[in-house]
Amino acid sequence: MNDDLETAEAKLSEGNSSFHKLGKGVVAFLRAALGFEPEIIREGNVANFWRKCSILMCYLIKASETLADAESAASSDFRRAQKDAQAFHSSIYPPGSEYSLCLSQSQLMSAVVGILNENLMEGIRGFYKLRKAYISLDTILEAERKYVQSKASTSSFGTRKNSFDSFGTNGSTQSMKQMPGGFGDQTSKSREKNHASTFPGTQDGNAKKPATWDAGNDVDPEDDDSDEFADAEETLEEPAIPTNYTGHVDVDGATERLENTSLASPKTPSHREPSTPFSPISPTKSTYLLLEQDPESDTFSNPLDAFIHSGANLCFGLLLVLLSMIPPAFSKLLFIIGFKGDKPRGVRMLWQATKFHNINGAMAGLILLGYYNGLVGFCDILPDSNVSVNDSAAENIEGYPSHRLEGLLHEMRRRYPQSRLWLLEEARMTASKKRLDAAIDLLSGVDRSPLKQIEALSMFEKSLNAMYSHRYDLCSQSFRNCCDLNNWSHALYYYIAGSSHVELYRRAKASNDASSAAEQASRATELLYKVRENAGKKKFMARQLPFDIFVVRKLNKWEARAKEWNISFIDAIGISPFEEMVYFWNGHRRMNDAQLQASLAAIAWSEDPTLNLHFHREGLDEHAILAVLRAAIFRAQGDHEAARELLKKEVISHDRALFKNNFKDDWTCPTAHYEIGANLWMERDGSERDRERVKEAEEWVQKAGSWEKYELDARIGLKITTGLETLKGWKMENGI
Repeated sequence: MNDDLETAEAKLSEGNSSFHKLGKGVVAFLRAALGFEPEIIREGNVANFWRKCSILMCYLIKASETLADAESAASSDFRRAQKDAQAFHSSIYPPGSEYSLCLSQSQLMSAVVGILNENLMEGIRGFYKLRKAYISLDTILEAERKYVQSKASTSSFGTRKNSFDSFGTNGSTQSMKQMPGGFGDQTSKSREKNHASTFPGTQDGNAKKPATWDAGNDVDPEDDDSDEFADAEETLEEPAIPTNYTGHVDVDGATERLENTSLASPKTPSHREPSTPFSPISPTKSTYLLLEQDPESDTFSNPLDAFIHSGANLCFGLLLVLLSMIPPAFSKLLFIIGFKGDKPRGVRMLWQATKFHNINGAMAGLILLGYYNGLVGFCDILPDSNVSVNDSAAENIEGYPSHRLEGLLHEMRRRYPQSRLWLLEEARMTASKKRLDAAIDLLSGVDRSPLKQIEALSMFEKSLNAMYSHRYDLCSQSFRNCCDLNNWSHALYYYIAGSSHVELYRRAKASNDASSAAEQASRATELLYKVRENAGKKKFMARQLPFDIFVVRKLNKWEARAKEWNISFIDAIGISPFEEMVYFWNGHRRMNDAQLQASLAAIAWSEDPTLNLHFHREGLDEHAILAVLRAAIFRAQGDHEAARELLKKEVISHDRALFKNNFKDDWTCPTAHYEIGANLWMERDGSERDRERVKEAEEWVQKAGSWEKYELDARIGLKITTGLETLKGWKMENGI
């Protein structure tokens, strides 16, 4: 977590325990999951592109093999711990729980690697691994719940301890001890009967050894061969497994016993704060009855207990959040996993994990910052922050708790001063405050990370911020740099770079600068024609990336119009494709007033008859794009009524069938329904009318959520899923 994977790998290679192998698996996973080449390769060379792909495949193979080794070692140690009377016995967890956690973490990372493999069967196997990890983690948390219940029977319930207040912004050790957070105790209602936990409760520090980890043989945590795939209906045109991929291979060989394990230097009583009586938290709307102690408490005096607790909270919390945000288009994946998400509980668990000074705490911090600055920043219909408590308080996980996040970021930068991951998150946080130029400056510093993967992420973030701030030349250059640094979606990068020059062409044309207009038209055309040759090279679950499909259709549409109207390609481009991309990345939310006005001016060019001589030829779908983009800007400016009326007049009033076929943009109609719901949600003013507004908003968003398949439905679907969850929660809180 301090930008030094090489040293980490070297140190971890000195040992052979399950923990060492899991650590090596984490390193291999980071390289594969980020998916970037370790050296910059010049663009435009097809051989180099395939070299990138081969290096990424090597990362995937190495990660798969390393994680398989970690799984094998953890399962072997788990079985040994259940039979060994000398094994570590926790007062909270059954014997072998530390190895079960290692196994679950390996399975989670293997699942992601399988999905990144681009092979459908490997992706399905990955989702089954998620299911197995979910069950094992849920069982660990069940043991915690029983521990709390046993303590509750011998101690009185008290008020919430103030040690859960918050990070201070000074990043001090004392403020770290007061990191807020918590998580729920509800066990998954959807856990299958055959997978019920056999962990007996523990009391007075004496743990009883369970005979098996789970009752069902089909979910034995160490049995990776138990996955069955009997429900696949899709016929593959390619071999199910690439010829140069070895799969998840079990690695034989004994693992060393971990004698006197110490994951962190145990604190002696003289170095710990005075112990406080165990005081479980009374369940409320926002908290559950479960273990929520600080790392300095006697509950976690043993570092293995701290490792298990922080790791389980990290992994299970992440799963709950991700599963809760699956868009409607991917809802069938939940049938593979067999469980549902719980975002509030998952977020609380991640906050709880950040209290701990280990890899689990660091990863939880990174995930939370990414969640709030990325996923939350991408959505519009969000829960209100809890204004009845301090913004830093533990109860405040809704909305965007800025002070609490600032404290978390400050602490992580103090712990890991060399890592630019945290600088990247600081730039994202700065952009969320509508300070785009300052965010770009943060990402343009002279210091560089030795990890090119992080440099690529930083460049992509810089590219987006340049797009939101209408710095067209910088946006074009930055996205072209992304093509040098990674091999994810070159088609999208060239499309946005080319769209930047489309805007520069239109500006030059408006100012009667014929020379500049010709230059920009040539550059835009050159970059946009690179889109098609780069599309389809990267796949997800054996399918093309949605944005690749989108941008190729756009090119086909413009070429057809140019031929039909007998005009140049550059003049056949419709409503600003640049502003369209801004909308899809929710850039309006990060713009200040001047930047919003710049967006309005950009889309107004298309309907100005003195500048655009072909607007009268535009079809209904292009008029709908103009309406949706303009309404989104109105919403960002707070003019909700104007936004709603515009959408109803220009989009909703038309038959949805008119937006289909012949290269038409079919995403505007369902998106307009969502936008009306978002405006209604934002119009709340605390009056009695709010109840009607929220009911109507839910109706509009539900219509968007039940729409048939359309372009980029998964992207819009993420907003819809989050919106429906928010609206439902508000109705429950207000007795509707």
